[in-house]
Amino acid sequence: MRVLGIETSCDETGVAVYDTALPGSAGLRAHAVYSQIALHAQYGGVVPELASRDHVRKLLPLVRQTLAEADLKLEDLDGVAYTAGPGLVGALLVGAGVARSLAWALEVPAVGVHHMEGHLLAPLMEDDPPEAPFVALLVSGGHTQLVAVDAIGSYRLLGETLDDAAGEAFDKTAKVMGLPYPGGPQLAALAATGRPGVYKFSRPMTDRPGLDFSFSGLKTQVMLAWRDSDQSDATRADIARGFEDAVVDTLAIKCERALEAAGSDTLVIAGGVGANKRLREKLHDIAGKRGGRACFPRPALCTDNGAMIAFAGALRLQAGQYETAAVKVTPRWDMATLPVVGETKPEFQQ
Repeated sequence: MRVLGIETSCDETGVAVYDTALPGSAGLRAHAVYSQIALHAQYGGVVPELASRDHVRKLLPLVRQTLAEADLKLEDLDGVAYTAGPGLVGALLVGAGVARSLAWALEVPAVGVHHMEGHLLAPLMEDDPPEAPFVALLVSGGHTQLVAVDAIGSYRLLGETLDDAAGEAFDKTAKVMGLPYPGGPQLAALAATGRPGVYKFSRPMTDRPGLDFSFSGLKTQVMLAWRDSDQSDATRADIARGFEDAVVDTLAIKCERALEAAGSDTLVIAGGVGANKRLREKLHDIAGKRGGRACFPRPALCTDNGAMIAFAGALRLQAGQYETAAVKVTPRWDMATLPVVGETKPEFQQ
């Protein structure tokens, strides 16, 4: 089954083709992402209306480009998948409208995909994918969650952030220290040049039981340290390193607890922060010591992309789960409400 995937939940336009007839990573026939970073940089953050308009401009050319790279025509597609939520409602409607129109014109099924399920399943596109049950860490600019995955589509929330997500904390901390937008990647690159241990920040909520996160207090600590420092380039790098170490350690401690609580030795990590090299090293070590493994998508598939939507949609379309022709999106969507792949629910047509 050849499935076109469309991602327009925020500020990246992603398109991909996934072919279930090909094994492992070879199934990803082609994918392309257009980032709106330059568009939003002057505002210091995403402007929803501008994001929606840019998706309108870029989506169809990107579809044509991706099909050409996959050496396919529209008529070769067997299904269409699109991000239906969570995300910015205007941006989501652009992708949903195009996807539903293509599916109707081609007379193929279409399915709306949960954005975070797409991230969660992205590591399963790689060679030697993990099998459920496992524990997943979803860590991005908008989400920090620990999820027990009993089966594809069967998700239990183990813990989540009570305030800022880890990626959001990276971005806000970078902004405090004068780094350009988007600040998270800039801060991580700067931290690589900082000296470890010069600034020692707390590991929030690790001194108590539970699997929830909180990064707002850590962000405040960094802000005060920066305010009271000489604000030199060297100090900026040292503070960045101290902040990154605190976030990585906090995530690692909670992941280890989650594996213990779930009785699992397999950890899946997805989302933009999952591209962080220090986090990858730490979680590989933790899983390895338990005799298990940590599974990541390739760095290019950590941030928002159409490949994860095409893959997640293909799994559901193969199981006969597709929807009516109505164009609908769900800006706020609890992943725990999703049906198990293969399970029939009223909103799906068999």
